[in-house]
Amino acid sequence: MGPLLHLLPAPLHRALMPLAHLLRERWWRWRKAPIMGVSVILTNLSGHVLLLRHSYGEQVWSLPGGGLKRGEDPLEAARREVREELGIELARLEPVAILEEVLFGAAHTAHIFTGVCDRSPQPDRREVIEARFFLSHSLPEPLGRITRERLAAWRARGRGQD
Repeated sequence: MGPLLHLLPAPLHRALMPLAHLLRERWWRWRKAPIMGVSVILTNLSGHVLLLRHSYGEQVWSLPGGGLKRGEDPLEAARREVREELGIELARLEPVAILEEVLFGAAHTAHIFTGVCDRSPQPDRREVIEARFFLSHSLPEPLGRITRERLAAWRARGRGQD
């Protein structure tokens, strides 16, 4: 999120997020240029999975993450997204998978990471309106399709066995 957006009051920023998201989706569909992003599967010390709800897009539970900036390293993007969305600094992240998919009509490369967090999330209340830990075998509904795919890749690597 750009530094100037923090100058807007949180309620106004939150109200503008759905429009910004819609415009971004339309741009991707029209341009059809490849895009790259990150998703982060965070667990607490008990192995519960952190999920969040955004102020825009489908109203589903999803993972922290977002798009890569031009020339940004995926690992650094994952750290940045968790810091911006949840106020959590992560020292250690491990790669889980790289998924090739289509997102909003554009080729999308998703870098999936995992890490352990010993803090409670502090949602920014702008982009993220709620963030909580859940038992990995008892996740809330509705859970987004993309989130399900990322969690399946994580479980296939031997994680998520609480």
